[in-house]
Amino acid sequence: MEERIYNFSAGPATLPLPVLQKAQEELLAYPGAGASVMEISHRSKAFAGILERAKADIKDLLQLPDTHRILFAPGGATMQFSMLAMNFLRGASADYIMTGSWASKAMNEAKKHGAPRAAWSGKDENYVRMPKNSELDLDPKAAYVHFTSNETIQGTEFFEEPEVGDVPLFCDASSDFMSRPIPIEKYALLYAGAQKNVGPSGMAVVIIREDLLERVPEGLPSLLDYKVMVENDSLYNTPSTFTIYIIGLVMRWLREDIGGLEKMAEINRAKAQLIYDVIDSSGGFYRGHAVPESRSLMNVTFRLPSEDIEKEFIAQAAKAGLDGLKGHRSVGGCRASIYNAMPVAGCEALRDFMIEFQRAKG
Repeated sequence: MEERIYNFSAGPATLPLPVLQKAQEELLAYPGAGASVMEISHRSKAFAGILERAKADIKDLLQLPDTHRILFAPGGATMQFSMLAMNFLRGASADYIMTGSWASKAMNEAKKHGAPRAAWSGKDENYVRMPKNSELDLDPKAAYVHFTSNETIQGTEFFEEPEVGDVPLFCDASSDFMSRPIPIEKYALLYAGAQKNVGPSGMAVVIIREDLLERVPEGLPSLLDYKVMVENDSLYNTPSTFTIYIIGLVMRWLREDIGGLEKMAEINRAKAQLIYDVIDSSGGFYRGHAVPESRSLMNVTFRLPSEDIEKEFIAQAAKAGLDGLKGHRSVGGCRASIYNAMPVAGCEALRDFMIEFQRAKG
């Protein structure tokens, strides 16, 4: 087997090594089933145990109250952009906090189902920061307020929830889900594409407050109807059983190996600081995209003195086993995605490479 690289890709992203090893161990025959998780029925006793354990661990990690339900929905976060609007917008108005590329995509999908409006936009500043609560222009009659907790492309992150009064708060938490504790009771709907922090691609974890289900209209396509999904415990159709299994293993890793979300947050802050310290002490050789108070702990975005030097940096880093560092085309430069599963050693290796690269080129 080839030696594993440090994968700094924004997604599909690196997974915890113990999770991959456990999946490898159980790949041919899940204990008690005599077959792979990919082969057993989603209605079987074995899979029922996998599903319930995954939900129980999510509930425990988030300290989720009984007022909320956990769903595993197909299509990832992009499907949720449309699904939440179909269920709760329905020609009305909703407030979207426009903090970057993913917030923009969410609002564009909502336009097909109602009249979303921008409660704030960072576009004129090139999306380098998150807004203060005092800057939000919120409509108290909005169907909901939607925000993106971490902008993967721009490398910015909310560290406090927007204050929205009695309006339901919706959140795309795809790239910082389970990276730190959050006051989950503030959220009416939170969703996260799995492929960044909790599992393989193709599915979203959805946390929904039960009282919202009363607002779901009749006649929606079944797989796009939150009420149907809740009533059938995410099993209306055959879900991606292997994805749910891996998500469950990641949750167990977070609980048992890491020690919970407080500890995970502590580790994530330390990992990000390793890289931001290099940027800040480089004398301008490395230039961060985000303003310091909005810097993401998940996606570190930065530029170098020229595009040619950036290309060389990315190429040499890949040869050194540091892969996936090319920034998104809309921002350019470099991006190090350091989700939960990126080990401290990976961030230390990137730090050392950045220091040496500047020494050689600066």
